[in-house]
Amino acid sequence: MKKITIVIFILCMTPFSSFAAESGMILDRAPVDTSDNASLQRGAESFVNYCLTCHGASYMRYNRHRDIGFSNEQILDKLVHTGQKVGDLMQSAMRKKEGEEWFGVVPPDLSVIARSRGADWLYTYLRAFYRDGSTATGWNNLVFDRAAMPHVLHQLQGEQKLVIKTSDKGEQKSLSIDKAGKLSAAEYDKFVGDLVNYLVYLGEPHANARKDIGFMVMIFLLGMLVLSYALKKEYWKDIH
Repeated sequence: MKKITIVIFILCMTPFSSFAAESGMILDRAPVDTSDNASLQRGAESFVNYCLTCHGASYMRYNRHRDIGFSNEQILDKLVHTGQKVGDLMQSAMRKKEGEEWFGVVPPDLSVIARSRGADWLYTYLRAFYRDGSTATGWNNLVFDRAAMPHVLHQLQGEQKLVIKTSDKGEQKSLSIDKAGKLSAAEYDKFVGDLVNYLVYLGEPHANARKDIGFMVMIFLLGMLVLSYALKKEYWKDIH
């Protein structure tokens, strides 16, 4: 029975390990905490400034950011830059036809990208761009080979170069900074961490409230269990 359990566990984990190892990289753990409103606010501003030009978040309305501590005035000041209203959806400024012409593919909507790819994948991906003159954009990525997306954050991170070392175990790829950016490595990791944290929130804005409701329901059910057991003992005490 123990062997069967181990086999089932291995089979269940195989798709995840294969996905992580597909690019030859081990995914880094993303610092996700969707209860940290300060991080989510920073991530929201970064998303609007660096991502929303090409990628939409069409399942999300601007006014939903009141849940993470923004007022309507702050939403209009910090998040809405295209004349939209607070209640409008977060639509991309780029048209689909333009995306196809410029990148060869329409940039995907990012509303549920964290649920699709996973937070660790996104966190590693956004830190794994390097210069590659053989691609159309001049950039490549260790996690997603020949990605159509250019490194829009290179001014912050700087430019990385690919380093390949050969050993008995085969080729080992790594990245090193070739040109420094505006942020240090630690500052850039924090920047990306906030952005990924926001993308996780974006995939299910109601998640924290759902968890709180679930916790209260569990407390209620446990309370009812105690009362039901006491009532059962009261009814059956004369019989026993």
